Amino acid sequence: MNKVNINDIVDKASFTAFHWKVLMWCLLIIIFDGYDLVIYGVVLPLLMQQWSLTTVQAGLLASTALFGMMFGAMIFGTISDKLGRKKAILICVSLFSGFTFIGSFATGPAEFAVLRFMAGLGIGGVMPNVVALMTEYAPKRIRSTLVAIMFSGYAIGGMTSALLGAWLVKDMGWQIMFLIAGIPLLLLPLIWKFLPESLAFLVKSNRGDQAQSIVRKLAPQAELTVNTQLVLNENTMTEAPVRALFQQGRTFSTFMFWVAFFMCLLMVYALGSWLPKLMLQAGYSLGASMLFLFSLNIGGMVGAIGGGALADKFHLKPVLTTMFVIGAAALILLGFNSPQFVLYTLIAIAGAATIGSQILLYTFVAQFYPTAVRSTGMGWASGIGRIGAIIGPVLTGALLTFELPHQMNFIAIAIPGLIAALAIFLVNLKASVAAQSAPDFSLKSSLTES
Repeated sequence: MNKVNINDIVDKASFTAFHWKVLMWCLLIIIFDGYDLVIYGVVLPLLMQQWSLTTVQAGLLASTALFGMMFGAMIFGTISDKLGRKKAILICVSLFSGFTFIGSFATGPAEFAVLRFMAGLGIGGVMPNVVALMTEYAPKRIRSTLVAIMFSGYAIGGMTSALLGAWLVKDMGWQIMFLIAGIPLLLLPLIWKFLPESLAFLVKSNRGDQAQSIVRKLAPQAELTVNTQLVLNENTMTEAPVRALFQQGRTFSTFMFWVAFFMCLLMVYALGSWLPKLMLQAGYSLGASMLFLFSLNIGGMVGAIGGGALADKFHLKPVLTTMFVIGAAALILLGFNSPQFVLYTLIAIAGAATIGSQILLYTFVAQFYPTAVRSTGMGWASGIGRIGAIIGPVLTGALLTFELPHQMNFIAIAIPGLIAALAIFLVNLKASVAAQSAPDFSLKSSLTES
């Protein structure tokens, strides 16, 4: 029987139309995911005015979606290794799009909080799954770049939300932003039709004919027959995927990833939720404050794509460590008076080092763990990180009640960046290499079954 190693085919494949299809659909999903996530920071000033919210109450309200994201990342990141990436992604899109759309009809903060929690389940759950899917199909030589481009959709969604907010909210109310979020529901049939399933999942599920069809698209030159057997060069670890995160010398690095996610997401959501409000208090108009949020997300997109390209040339570890240090410096400088051009530049750098680094963290984790537990690893890292995301808006809201100088607020947000830099610096790359090269893998599927 002819054996074909899927890992070798994917790693050495040329970039084909199939790769474009995976990239475009994953990018589109993340754009809407980013839109739904950033939407709260856009409408926050109006919600505070309409519902007479204090800064602490507004911070707690922002955290309801983040609580949902924490549970969503853990739940859907774990069950997708058994349910399949495609089904998990479709469920998550339905959750975040549907409940964000319903949020436009909320009449008070309590009702709004419940709907944001439900939307958060989908927002948090879809991230690890689309990253895992893109990582699985990307050729090795451009893997970090492709995943970064795909995940830059998060920043594109944030920029779209900021621009639409500056254009529509003033005249049409905050509800219009939530109504627009229902568009992905119309795309669910197309996602089901065109988004491919994970190759590893197809092999485990004995769906050899579908796996063979995908392999032919990835590598048309591959010699496949009815007697071909697909194999993957790693351990399955399907019985205890969470325990597998702490096996083969990965324990310390797993905890370091969790620390880095916690600190990075604390910065991302502190800035994403409160930047417009901070700029309003500094004397800027609502429209100008939205543009600062736009600049933050522009920086995030540039940081993700540029960092991904650098990572393919050097490695994600030194790139991420450097980005976190530079980002912390930019955040500290934001607390001082600067010309407007310098201010926009610093905000963009902060976006690159927070939003961009968050995207690259997913890429790093996706490449660190073996395929069989990749979604689980990303789901748990993201889920633990959501605790930082929850604390970020609440902590910033509490700081604003003390009416501290701007310098103190931005220094408080910058400190987690330095901690994240240290955590990434301490990640043990040897554990990743050991995991990827484990020889006793047993996933296989006979393509004689159809």
